[in-house]
Amino acid sequence: MDMDAAAALPATRNRRGGRTSREQDSQPGTSGSSLGSRQKQPDFPLRMLVPTQFVGAIIGKEGLTIKNITKQTQSKVDIHRKENAGAAEKPITIHSTPEGCSTACHMIMDIMQKEAVDTKVTEDIPLKILAHNSLVGRLIGKEGRNLKKIEEDTETKITISSLQDLTIYNPERTIIVKGSIEACCRAEVEIMKKLREAYENDVAAINQQSNLIPGLSLSALGIFSTGLSVLPPAAGPRGIPPVPPTGYNPFLGHSSQLGGLYGVPPASGISHQHTQAPEQEVVYLFIPTQAVGAIIGKKGQHIKQLARFAGASIKIAPAESPDVTQRMVIITGPPEAQFKAQGRIFGKLKEENFFTAKEEVKLETHIKVPSSAAGRVIGKGGKTVNELQNLTSAEVIVPRDQTPDENDEVFVKISGHFFASQTAQRKIREIIQQVKQQEQKHQQGAPTTPRSK
Repeated sequence: MDMDAAAALPATRNRRGGRTSREQDSQPGTSGSSLGSRQKQPDFPLRMLVPTQFVGAIIGKEGLTIKNITKQTQSKVDIHRKENAGAAEKPITIHSTPEGCSTACHMIMDIMQKEAVDTKVTEDIPLKILAHNSLVGRLIGKEGRNLKKIEEDTETKITISSLQDLTIYNPERTIIVKGSIEACCRAEVEIMKKLREAYENDVAAINQQSNLIPGLSLSALGIFSTGLSVLPPAAGPRGIPPVPPTGYNPFLGHSSQLGGLYGVPPASGISHQHTQAPEQEVVYLFIPTQAVGAIIGKKGQHIKQLARFAGASIKIAPAESPDVTQRMVIITGPPEAQFKAQGRIFGKLKEENFFTAKEEVKLETHIKVPSSAAGRVIGKGGKTVNELQNLTSAEVIVPRDQTPDENDEVFVKISGHFFASQTAQRKIREIIQQVKQQEQKHQQGAPTTPRSK
């Protein structure tokens, strides 16, 4: 049985409705209390990995030890015993305040140390913290500076499992901290501080943008769990991306609409286009030349899986000359596919440290608009384009004196971080749609005087 201990226990009772037991395992501590927690600081649990042989001691006789931990630390502790049958280690999720998580961590480390002495286990027990892959780059910092500082300040040795170790069962990296128990616990405080900060920045960005993209079902998008992109999405039931049993979904109980952004598939299908197939869009995204290998992956595996995950065609255009600093990625697919594909590419560049920890990933995208709509994107005296820039915080440029291509289209350049770029793309597509509808009305209706732009 999964142990699910808490100072107050009502939380786990009301999550039975309509979910499989596997999904319950994958969403520890998520309860029907989401409305209450929405006003609070988003819950960011501490996830630990402990040797299976110590789980019994952590639970204690009739669960007394774990109950004592939850009571003293005012926390809710899930011990996922059923996960990864036969595995040498089991995950533990601790929901509490940062201080509560740290105290519970200390108590668990003490119990394991005592058990190790009693059972004559000679090697030291490291502290192992699980962190979602999308947050790890910011914990490490540019050239590993953040991690080095934590090591120096806490007198510990910290290593992080490689990306290759990510599996269907675990989209998380393992942060291994070695040192005395006191030193490990000091390091836990600093590590979790960095992870929480990265997570809260993501929450803020998503909340700020979720209202601005009305046509998009955000719940379907696993864009930040770039760890999962190393897996074939078809592995899940009914073709949806697999739910990792240790799945970390920080938005559950915070804002269910955004749950999927950390890689948990939607509860229901995508339904933003009810009447017709969504229109295929083409976006030209520019990435640093040195990042091309990371996007393509070994033998092209990453780009193939990215295309499958997003439901888009993704091609990297050949370099025009050997010394170009940027390469063009051509993404073709409907709005949801664009959001997913572009989001994963932005996430990958952040993770692989092509941008510093403090720097947001800002990329340039080009989209084509009918030359008849370009004036409307600019607006009278640049009014529309200025409003677009203010609303989205992206830079939007419609280069003047462009010669329309064979389809009578011209480029619009958008530059900004992911959500800014997405919002600008959606707003510009809306303008194009309005222009097309007006042109159709004019063609269908009685002759009318042409409207001035």
